[in-house]
Amino acid sequence: MNMSEPKQFKTEGLRGEMRRDVPMSRHTSWRAGGVAERMYQPADLDDLLVFLRSLPVEEPLHAVGLGSNLLVRDGGLRGTVLLLHGALGGLRLEADGSVYAEAGVPGAKLARFAALHDLRGAEFCAGIPGTVGGMLAMNAGCYGSEIWEKVLRVQTVNRHGEVRMRTAGDYEIGYRHVLLRSKLPSTAGGRGAGGEGWYSELFVAAWLKFEAGDGDIARQEIKVLLGKRIASQPLDLPNAGSVFRNPPGDHAARLIQQCGLKGRRIGGAQVSEKHANFIVNTGGATAADIENLINEVRAVVRQQTGIDLHPEVRIIGEKLV
Repeated sequence: MNMSEPKQFKTEGLRGEMRRDVPMSRHTSWRAGGVAERMYQPADLDDLLVFLRSLPVEEPLHAVGLGSNLLVRDGGLRGTVLLLHGALGGLRLEADGSVYAEAGVPGAKLARFAALHDLRGAEFCAGIPGTVGGMLAMNAGCYGSEIWEKVLRVQTVNRHGEVRMRTAGDYEIGYRHVLLRSKLPSTAGGRGAGGEGWYSELFVAAWLKFEAGDGDIARQEIKVLLGKRIASQPLDLPNAGSVFRNPPGDHAARLIQQCGLKGRRIGGAQVSEKHANFIVNTGGATAADIENLINEVRAVVRQQTGIDLHPEVRIIGEKLV
């Protein structure tokens, strides 16, 4: 891969950390994937804006949080990865009772913060293995709740470092689907992890509204939800959460199991014996192993049931040739 700097790339005034030749297996929950040409972790939101303004328009750009909804192909990523986890971590209670959370805040941390301030309704966030930015980008949810049900407004930034405030009315929002109205996915960059797609704008913060309640009850509910997650999901092996969206009126896991695919393997990738909608890395799985298994599961389910399962996970990067 050509590691030359992109044309007109500038580093003056930046306070974050730039790294090169970064294995994405270190930054994805599947622990697989190729190398990113460059990775930039901004110091904070202001530093991110400076960084974006320094980039030429043609530079491919990918945003990554916890990497829990991302598969990077073995050929790696051209361009720059924005690592937001550990960078955009602002989290505070506002005077109006809303919660301000930046894109790099993990869902579990948001849930605990809300409970600490005697707020109810954020408990489900503890069951989402991603960050606020990714949750917003895909309308993540579990246990009957979705993040956009709690959104008052969001802050976004575009490729030029321009900041905007938006509300839910600016988006087409559905099941695992969020799209800025009248906008198509940008051709300038890839789709990022944890659902953080690099479209025309990137979510950098949100103001969320939760109900006043008993924090002790909320903390107990978080424990119950985490217990359910531990009991039902293969958390002892690297995975990316649910691989496929649930089709209308059904569950992807039920269909996959019905087709006899539990335990199906390609290389080090395996359809989990514990939860059929999870693919786990049993050790040494390549991104190609995982992608090929995703495609095989999808093909078998379509052949046997007529239902086409659509992946939740984002697959980006280049294949090895």
